[in-house]
Amino acid sequence: MNNLPPQNPLPRSCGAVSTEHAVMLDWNEYRKELGERIGELGKLSPDTLRGYQTLSGAGAKTGHLDGKTRQLIALAVAVTTRCDGCIAVHTAAAAKEGATQEEVAEALGVAVALNAGAALVYSARVMDAFGTTG
Repeated sequence: MNNLPPQNPLPRSCGAVSTEHAVMLDWNEYRKELGERIGELGKLSPDTLRGYQTLSGAGAKTGHLDGKTRQLIALAVAVTTRCDGCIAVHTAAAAKEGATQEEVAEALGVAVALNAGAALVYSARVMDAFGTTG
């Protein structure tokens, strides 16, 4: 897969495409290639893929959250878990569900705050551990 994103975003000169602004990666091509690779995994381990699909669809069956809300949550979690594949899949799904750029930005703000909060909590744990040394 030649478009797999590395830990750091691809510069425009590394095969990224642009329409209105510079983009870090051809997300549509990446999403397509990812789907192909997951399909290959599914052929080798169908129960793994089936299990994932069951988990992935379980939330929609309750009807407590609409699809757009679920996709906005998925994007925030994708950022928190640093999953480029999740970003590729759930940005397309969020757009299909009618999410606006402003709604996505607000959901991402929650992810940023949560990660900052987690760092703060673990900083307190470090200080607690440091206090027990010596």
